[in-house]
Amino acid sequence: MRWRDLKEKFSWQFLKHLIGIIFGASIVSTSINTLIIPNQIADGGVTGIAIILHYLFKWPVSWIIIVLNLPLFILGLKLVGRNFLLLSVLGVGILSATLSLTSHFPSLTHDTLLAAISGGVLSGIGMGIIFRSRGSLGGTDILAVLFARTTPFSVGQILLGIDAVIFMVTALLFKPEMAMYAMIYMFIATRVVDLVQEGLSHSKSVMVVTVKPQEIANEIMAKLERGVTLFQATGAYSGDEKQVVYCVISRTELSQIKEIVRAQDPLAFVAISEVPEVVGEGFSSWKGH
Repeated sequence: MRWRDLKEKFSWQFLKHLIGIIFGASIVSTSINTLIIPNQIADGGVTGIAIILHYLFKWPVSWIIIVLNLPLFILGLKLVGRNFLLLSVLGVGILSATLSLTSHFPSLTHDTLLAAISGGVLSGIGMGIIFRSRGSLGGTDILAVLFARTTPFSVGQILLGIDAVIFMVTALLFKPEMAMYAMIYMFIATRVVDLVQEGLSHSKSVMVVTVKPQEIANEIMAKLERGVTLFQATGAYSGDEKQVVYCVISRTELSQIKEIVRAQDPLAFVAISEVPEVVGEGFSSWKGH
């Protein structure tokens, strides 16, 4: 590939990611300004701290997020990857801008539970789009990476601990219900982020330990038109050499593959597991990943 083609491809990819981050940040900001803040629901991370300070002093959330993130960016300048830091700065800047632009949007509901659920869905979609666009919202993510290098705790455990402290402070400063609704909001948002990242079309992986691997493989390829992989295996107890049939199918094809295995080898050992996302022939392509 020529240098010019490579440069154009890189510029187009960056533009796609930038549009995705702006779109995702706009959704998150709309959720915060129309559902979370009007119903006095807390949040996790730096955004949660910013919202608490907004409740206490009426300071703009958009500016508080920038002020709180600045020392974290300086702290992480030499300790985290440059790309991660640049994406964090970009994500925080865009989030702050969209929070300011959507700050005058009217509240969508005054039902706190409905706001927590809807806000979790909207924020989860927005954050999922940002993450799929290679973006980052910085904040406590940087702090967690730093602490993970100097403590025995993982990044996920540290983030969970930070959020727990924020929720406890919320309960003490205001009322326990605010922290409870915040936990509902965060749980839903986290689950929706996973759905956006992994997709809704979950597939199934099937492993079959059998004495008739080729017969089963031929039937799967002929009737389901799915690719099949065969590999050798040895029974730990018996020491017998066997072959394992492995393939990935859609949910609707599960009953068919069971019928194929049962007809060819009723004594076969079958293990079926969930596959959140599959990229390759017969499933989704690499486009958009």
